[in-house]
Amino acid sequence: MAIILKPIVTEKLTKLGETFNRYGFRVELTANKIEIKKAVESMYNVTVTDVNTIRVAPKKKSRFTKAGTIKGAASAYKKAIVTVKKGETIDFFSNI
Repeated sequence: MAIILKPIVTEKLTKLGETFNRYGFRVELTANKIEIKKAVESMYNVTVTDVNTIRVAPKKKSRFTKAGTIKGAASAYKKAIVTVKKGETIDFFSNI
């Protein structure tokens, strides 16, 4: 089971990466901070100094169709903001 599902590449997190060495990842809901730290260190060969996690609640969605209103929700997920040691960086676009 993979702990890290995918990196989060947004304007806000890109700015955090450039200025504060903080990077965002979408992770497994059951993962804890220690598992996330080990996974990032082994995958990107960096030293992780801090891990912050956020559980994102599901977003309610609805569609209007001929048959009526269809209601549902997007799935919940967990986000991890990882701080790496000063001087080290993570390059998400190196293997493209």
